[in-house]
Amino acid sequence: MPQFADVILPLPLQGAFTYALPPELAAQPQVGSRVIVPFGSRKFYTAIVVRLHDETPPYSTKPISEVLDEKPIILPEQLRLWKWLAEYYLCTLGDVFKAALPSGLKLESESTILLNEGWEAESPLSPNEEKIWRALGKKSEQTLLSLQKETGIKSILPAVKNLLEKGAVRMKEEIRRTYKPKTVTCVRLAEAYHDETRLHEALDSLRKSPKQEALLTFFLGLEAPIEKQRLLKEANCSDAILRELCQKGILETYAKPVERAKSVHQEEGASPLTPVQQKAMESIVEQWKTHNVCLLHGVTSSGKTEIYIHLMQKAIEEGKQVLFMLPEIVLTAQLTERLRRVFGSRMGVYHSRYPDNERVELYQKMLSDKPYDIVVGVRSSLFLPFRNLGLLIIDEEHETSFKQQDPAPRYHARNAALVLAKQAGAKALLGSATPSLESYHNALIGKYGLVTLKTRFAGMQLPNIEVIDVQEMRRKKLMSSFFSPQLLGRIRKALEQKQQVILFQNRRGYAPVLECKACGWTPRCQSCDVSLTVHRGFRQMVCHYCGKTYNIPQMCPNCESTELSSRGYGTERIEEQLQAMLPEARIARMDLDTTRSRQNYEQILHDFEDGKTDILIGTQMVTKGLDFDRVSLVGILSADTMLAQPDFRSYERAFQLMEQVAGRAGRKGSVGHVVLQTRDAGNAIVRQVVNHDYEGMYAEQAEERELFRYPPFCRVVFIYLKHRDEKVVERLSADFAKLLRQVFGERVLGPDTPPVGRVQLMHIRKLILKMELTAPMSAVRERLLALQEQVLQMPGYHSAQVYYDVD
Repeated sequence: MPQFADVILPLPLQGAFTYALPPELAAQPQVGSRVIVPFGSRKFYTAIVVRLHDETPPYSTKPISEVLDEKPIILPEQLRLWKWLAEYYLCTLGDVFKAALPSGLKLESESTILLNEGWEAESPLSPNEEKIWRALGKKSEQTLLSLQKETGIKSILPAVKNLLEKGAVRMKEEIRRTYKPKTVTCVRLAEAYHDETRLHEALDSLRKSPKQEALLTFFLGLEAPIEKQRLLKEANCSDAILRELCQKGILETYAKPVERAKSVHQEEGASPLTPVQQKAMESIVEQWKTHNVCLLHGVTSSGKTEIYIHLMQKAIEEGKQVLFMLPEIVLTAQLTERLRRVFGSRMGVYHSRYPDNERVELYQKMLSDKPYDIVVGVRSSLFLPFRNLGLLIIDEEHETSFKQQDPAPRYHARNAALVLAKQAGAKALLGSATPSLESYHNALIGKYGLVTLKTRFAGMQLPNIEVIDVQEMRRKKLMSSFFSPQLLGRIRKALEQKQQVILFQNRRGYAPVLECKACGWTPRCQSCDVSLTVHRGFRQMVCHYCGKTYNIPQMCPNCESTELSSRGYGTERIEEQLQAMLPEARIARMDLDTTRSRQNYEQILHDFEDGKTDILIGTQMVTKGLDFDRVSLVGILSADTMLAQPDFRSYERAFQLMEQVAGRAGRKGSVGHVVLQTRDAGNAIVRQVVNHDYEGMYAEQAEERELFRYPPFCRVVFIYLKHRDEKVVERLSADFAKLLRQVFGERVLGPDTPPVGRVQLMHIRKLILKMELTAPMSAVRERLLALQEQVLQMPGYHSAQVYYDVD
């Protein structure tokens, strides 16, 4: 029997930690199961066992406190993927662990502060210590969070630490179990009455209580298990009668765990494929014979979803599981309704807007004997336990939402999913009307299979795109609002014809900048180097980097002028102005501010689909694969904000966003129309969007990328360095760049200050490392981490942060 276990913790720490297996543990953990372990002086965490052994480490080990699982909840295939993610994306296994499991499966201890009743002060307490002491006098046991709320002390830890050192208070740690299974009250026959003779005696004894006799007789005619509410309703009796039977010990109630996810029965089969779709599907299957990954490049509204459905049916008929990944939560609402009608309760949905308890239950169901055949989810769904994965579909594969930004692991879900498919021996399908340059390049060089769909479903034409030169319109004084006369005219015409309109502006809030007309002052975030965005609905200014809010000033603090005006426009301001111009129109807004809950975005989409909304104004949420029958007009209000981003991918992303949002028009019925407003009507990307010329955009961007050595012709690693002191981070970045150049030579660019050089009081510098595609990332990782350790050991750099963003 092994004596030690190596575990990983949900903390950004390298490697595994060894703990002793005490003999008194009732259950022996298995590799992949959860255990509770002490870490540090007081904390307890959930850890995952990755190895069991008898090798005594050269240091004293703490014992495992508790084994949480009888069976592993992390499969060997999952651990293999975790290790690949940590290695490729230059982060720790703890980072991956923290991202991979639902919160309800990660128990953590919570610090509770207790009052020492008999303690007497030898010296006066500070004001903050006095506040904490008084708060604990009202309630002698409180968590740090509740103490902070009650006392109003923002930095409470120093005062608590002083009280601990004085012996005034003590601290204890309690494990928080956040997951609670959902239960329903059921009724069963008490065990004593399973004997037929005793049961007949009970029925005889109830002759003088006809209602109780009737309820017991009715109960015996039903199949167990029987929910209490159903029994009372169908037997048409009161709770008091059931209670009397329970008091007599004949019946008893108990709590039965049930799934929170609603069970949906299959309603209809998949729609038959058109000859074009059938040919595309057969081509995909043919491509899979020689390629594990196939790219389906189909124009918007070409019927890619129906092809997906038929491929999923084929996979589950062969006894395989399917993972269908989408980039945005907002897409799941519309698509899952369609898929549920075909697959019913064989399908589960997994994303972060679902309550954590539901995600825990779906995770547990995937480990059960009857897992879902199909899971529809966003990027975190690739961390689910699949025992028999056969098909992986990534829809809208080009979307930036597949890339995790903060915190680590900063992984690309599309790329990680392809590794998962390879490890599981599954086939993968990438689908998009505007594929990423990387995926299209891989298809052209033969790494992936390629299947194209050039025609829309039912012979519908692609929308006509009208370009409006905003600069010229303003010069001629023909445009006084955010809407050109052409766009306004077409909106009115669409409303008259009972058609719907989508307006796209890739900026939320009321206005991105508030400015003093007298001196030019603009309010900026105190913690970040960015101007504050005005949110009129919240009556606040918000930093879109750290989330900090500020009151809107009534006068300029610089010159005391009251002439403060909003510059630029976001979705909130567009909604306000359009409502003033078209008071009869029913307008809805879809952005991060209006879709904070699952119910919010589902309601917005349902209302638009049911025709309760005439105009939908939104950010990039409205560009992502939504399908509405009555949308005849799409307005792109400002193409220039997308083209002006300081990013080598900005032109590619601008084309993708504009082409995708244009594709929402004219999906059923007449040909759709798109009005594209821009200050740079001669830009090549604008011309390519007008002509729906993806191949032209790819050829131009690929030539430029190859010339300047950017993906897909090399691998790019961004190296970020952070410190509170700008001078320190300046020196650190120069020293790190010097060390990197000694190893990687001219592959290193920088250091440079990113467009936003300070976030949450941390000053940032950036280095770029360009590596050949043939370079092994494991070797690059070893060199980088060794150099990082070397530079952070230099005087003055120990508190700096270094992290990496790959691809």
